[in-house]
Amino acid sequence: MKPAPFNYIVPTSIDEALALLEEHAPDARLLAGGQSLVPMMNFRLSRPSHLIDLNCIPDLAFIHDNKDHISIGAMTRERTIEESSLVRSTIPLLSEATQHIAHLPIRSRGTIGGSISNADPAAEYPAALLTLDGEMLVRSKQEKRRIKASDFFKGIMDTAIEPNELLVEIIVPKVPPGTGFAFVEISRRHGDYALAGIAAQMTLSGKTVTNLRLAACGVGPCPIRLNDAEKLIFDDGLTEKSIQLAARAAALEIDPETDLHATADYRRRLTAVLTQQALLKAKERAQEIS
Repeated sequence: MKPAPFNYIVPTSIDEALALLEEHAPDARLLAGGQSLVPMMNFRLSRPSHLIDLNCIPDLAFIHDNKDHISIGAMTRERTIEESSLVRSTIPLLSEATQHIAHLPIRSRGTIGGSISNADPAAEYPAALLTLDGEMLVRSKQEKRRIKASDFFKGIMDTAIEPNELLVEIIVPKVPPGTGFAFVEISRRHGDYALAGIAAQMTLSGKTVTNLRLAACGVGPCPIRLNDAEKLIFDDGLTEKSIQLAARAAALEIDPETDLHATADYRRRLTAVLTQQALLKAKERAQEIS
């Protein structure tokens, strides 16, 4: 099929893009990598009156080191993030999550802002940013807002961004010393969306867990923070038994649906297995550098 008729506009600055959004929202859509939007338009599941192409705005593509955090422009390509030594050394979980995204041609075109704004429940970046306690900087013509990842993802392909707002920057705290991480997932084929995935970040001081964040993707309408599993580890330490109990708790915290790819029970089982794998991998990495 072909998309419904639309007006194609190519702004060259953030201010110009915001002015266009202000004028044409809510009937306008933003084009980043186009990996999801273009197929939806071709099937006429999305029918914007105006398509605003962000690919000619250089101020939206960057990776900056800002003392205690890393700033990433919304139009930064996933492949650029994957290859960044700065990302790999300061927020390695994001680097590892990127390697699970689809295939190289997709990562070469796709952007971090596009993935986050699309908010597919099975996507890797939303779960990684929830685990990393990231924030999204969004702008409209009138104001700027910083939205924590925990408040940003609302449901299936639904975020806190308003129709006249543009995601311009992702802000991610650098990991403290003694921090291990892991991103693990299972998909039917390499490069497919995950049936279930777990992001983990853990900081050790000696044998004591001083910080732990776990999040799941592919098992709910948006990324899910696994608070009960975290609490078990904080309360009981990193023993073999507590890790097993945390994995079981993670499976009980989610409420997946059955679809043509997997049953709800299968996704619960995957979540338990992957949580255990992620905790063990993060623990091993944290111990190596502690």
